[in-house]
Amino acid sequence: MPQTSAAGVLALLSETEDILRQYAIRALLPLVPQFWAEISEHIEAIETLYESTELSKEYRDSAALLASKVYYYLGEYDEALSFALGAGTAFEAESRASGSEEYVETVVSKAIDRYIESRSSDTMKEPIDPRLQDIIEGIFKRCIEHGEHKQALGIALESHRLDVIKHIFDLTSDTELISYVMEAVLNTGFKLSYRDEVLNFLLPLFPRPTAHSPYIYTLTRLLVTLSNVSLTIPLFTSLVTNEKLLAYQFAFDFVEGGSQEFLEALRGELPNGQNEAEQVIYANLRQILSGEESIKLYLDFLKKNNKVDMLILKSTKESLEARSSVYHTALTLQNAYMHSGTASDLFLRQNLEWLGRASNWSKFSATAALGVIHKGHFEESMVLLGPYLPGSDATAASPYSEGGALYALGIINAGMGSARNVESYLRDKLKASNNEVVQHGACLGLGVAGMASQSHDAYEDLKATLYTDSAVASEAAGYAMGLIKLGSASRECSDEMLLYAHETQHEKIIRGLAIGVAFIYYGRQEQADAIVAKLLAEKDPILRYGGVYTLALAYAGTSDNDAVRKLLHVAVSDTSDDVRRAAVTALAFLLFKNPGQVPRIVQLLSESYNPHVRCGATLALGIACAGTGLQDAVEILEPMTKDPVDFVRQGAFVALGMILVQQSEASSPFMSPIRTLYSKTVADKHEDPMARFGAALGQGLIDAGGRNVTISLQSRAGSRNMSAIVGMVLFCQFWYWYPLAHCACLAFEPTGIIGLNEDLKPPKFDFISNARPSLYAYPPTAKPPTKETVEKVATAVLSTTAKAKAREKTKEKEKAAVEGEAMDTDDKVEKKTDGEDVAMRDEPAGSAPLPAPTAGKPGDISPISGSMSGLQETGPSGPTAPTKRRQPAEPLSETLPNFSRVTPSQLAYITFPAEGRYQPIRPVATASPARSGSKSRSAGGKVALSSSERYAGGGGILLLVDQRSGEPSELLDFNPEPRAIPVEQASAQGVAAAPGVTGMQVDDVPEADPPEPFEYPFDNDT
Repeated sequence: MPQTSAAGVLALLSETEDILRQYAIRALLPLVPQFWAEISEHIEAIETLYESTELSKEYRDSAALLASKVYYYLGEYDEALSFALGAGTAFEAESRASGSEEYVETVVSKAIDRYIESRSSDTMKEPIDPRLQDIIEGIFKRCIEHGEHKQALGIALESHRLDVIKHIFDLTSDTELISYVMEAVLNTGFKLSYRDEVLNFLLPLFPRPTAHSPYIYTLTRLLVTLSNVSLTIPLFTSLVTNEKLLAYQFAFDFVEGGSQEFLEALRGELPNGQNEAEQVIYANLRQILSGEESIKLYLDFLKKNNKVDMLILKSTKESLEARSSVYHTALTLQNAYMHSGTASDLFLRQNLEWLGRASNWSKFSATAALGVIHKGHFEESMVLLGPYLPGSDATAASPYSEGGALYALGIINAGMGSARNVESYLRDKLKASNNEVVQHGACLGLGVAGMASQSHDAYEDLKATLYTDSAVASEAAGYAMGLIKLGSASRECSDEMLLYAHETQHEKIIRGLAIGVAFIYYGRQEQADAIVAKLLAEKDPILRYGGVYTLALAYAGTSDNDAVRKLLHVAVSDTSDDVRRAAVTALAFLLFKNPGQVPRIVQLLSESYNPHVRCGATLALGIACAGTGLQDAVEILEPMTKDPVDFVRQGAFVALGMILVQQSEASSPFMSPIRTLYSKTVADKHEDPMARFGAALGQGLIDAGGRNVTISLQSRAGSRNMSAIVGMVLFCQFWYWYPLAHCACLAFEPTGIIGLNEDLKPPKFDFISNARPSLYAYPPTAKPPTKETVEKVATAVLSTTAKAKAREKTKEKEKAAVEGEAMDTDDKVEKKTDGEDVAMRDEPAGSAPLPAPTAGKPGDISPISGSMSGLQETGPSGPTAPTKRRQPAEPLSETLPNFSRVTPSQLAYITFPAEGRYQPIRPVATASPARSGSKSRSAGGKVALSSSERYAGGGGILLLVDQRSGEPSELLDFNPEPRAIPVEQASAQGVAAAPGVTGMQVDDVPEADPPEPFEYPFDNDT
């Protein structure tokens, strides 16, 4: 009979005899799961027995365990842990008992949390309970014994036990575990001081890198994060002697994610070398670290593989009225995005009349678009923009084209301005001009070119412009001051900017300063908490708007829970729609390293009653999931393209372009419908202008960079891409100011494999993509609209007429039979004639008769069989079935040459043939190919790799080991001749040339080769 109460056993607890109380304790332990509520009424008696000195230690431990289990069922986990610590051997025995797994796991988890909390406190005033210490040490011991090293490393990392990390590495010598710790400390919200402490501790644990070491990208990310020149120089000096290719590889990888200040410091600290060979190597390293070599290679890649579909631009131009400045700017941005970095201004040269219709700020944007198209052509930037830059004399052309040219100059030299004296040139033009439009362009250009340069002189010049209190010039000065001091966390600068923000009456200036303050605290995490709290408490909604972006940039890429919680609170509680929209959008900057989480977080926000919140959700999805083709994100955005509010539809169109960039029709089922939707929306004259503007931008983003770039906020090594994050923040401000949308190009990252030999020249070689070509193929080109032709309908024949003809034919046959005529031959001829009649019945009236058949062509009668060639033959059992051509099966792999496009998700399938002459110095990708059984799927059923996996060890510029160095090598040639465009063509549209400039040098698009001779298949013509 089952027990219904524990009252009898509980009564024994009040007995005076020890043996009865000991029996009660032992008997109650298995009854706790069923009668814990009844036992809890006697918890004081149990605690008294635990503290009693009359009982032996064994029974006191059992009493403590009993109390712990009762508190566990009551939900008092802290009390449960306290008594579990006093249970000693009884708790150890309970951990091995069947049925107690959940209780033991909860108590151990609580013990780990308390230990971490005690160890991670800044002061650690109270000593840690030795019993708690024993439990944690036991956990470490069991994890190491069972080979669960990552669990032990996670606990050790959070509890600041670096000695345990060192002990585990000494036992295993596994560099993958060091990489795991580094990823954990960088992708979790640890304080900056502790993060740097851990990274400095991990660096000596890495063995000296050699060719094909799997941890090269991990080491690169660690050094870029620390940005410590004294730690990086020894790496180069150790590699120069015997591993110069690896030294070059590290230099190229540092350029991918390092700041301008760090790279300049590295160049200055590199030694000169002890002999001639080392001097050459160090000179090459300085050249690579300048960033120029990487940019040149990527520009050659973009020019070589340019696949811009000009028909899309032509259709947009014909659909959008050029008289509208909004539509003119939309087409300007679309063309700039699609040709970004390709140096192809073919569309502009073919549409000078359309370009000439730009006026005022449209002209500013059109001129600035040249900077996006020629981004990275720093050597030719002054010549390219010569006709538009301000001249030395006072006779100025349009100030809008001059301001746009200064802005374009900054974009071309983005992040590298101080190295080529562009910064000083822009400062001179800023001080020399009194026109606020020219000052606006100079400020924006100076901020983008001198990003994170920490130049005090540039900051002072911008501050002087700010104090002019011009709504146009001072707004740009606010943005630029933050860009110059990017990531400095300068309290002095932020206080100056906020003080002026409180004094001025111009909302534009306040907004520029608010975003500028956000840039100052980029990546500073807890150091920005005070300024964030101050800004979010402001009465002015524009300053609260800046507080949202300050929080997002300070914790960019960390997925910090507290920061996410604050943004979600602002998104649902702030009284300003602008602040709420910004709070939702800012989630993307926190979570872009975990794009799979974003759709789940913003799904409810995307259904909000507030259209501004819905708009913010669209941009959050677009920025965080850019380039992933994530099916969950597209499924949320697709219905939002039909939202009743125009700016929500605009955001949905822009976000879809970001997400589906570089997706193929085979990998994403949404590609074709979304492209069709873009074309339909742009062409619909009854659609709202904002939605058509968004669709045009979406078309530009989905085909950005000649279809050879992706949009990514992190570098290939997995570190944050500073320029990309800044560019996307500025792009989000297009809500207020369209020219800032040009900054989206800062987030464009070329996706290809560029192989270089030891002379830093690109040789000809092939590698293999072990995936179906259609998965990663370029999208098909758009087809021109076909003219609708009216099809001739076959003449209807009444059933009575058909029966009458049949009766007449039957009578004729009967009459011929009576007269003795043979009808077989005539019947065959009659059938043939009927067939001809059917074939000719659809011919339009009045058409010319068919020509008489000639020998050897379809329609001839064979002299042997007497049948029509081209008609089906008859066999014994009737007509033979026509032979169907089977489509050849798609190959499972393809061979690609050097400088080929390779998308981020394709990198996991790239291999170099073992027998090939060239082998990469480091792995092409560390992520293994996707498996079909994974739960996380992207559009088209592909497995979606996490963001860090998509970029770990992936592609880019690869140094190659020549296996046959004695043989001559064949190099790729990239020397297209530039063609001069007469300035008169541009001047005819109202833009004057600068003095002394004769033309604008642009790289012409190479003409296509004539087609090979071929024979047209007339037999298959339909």
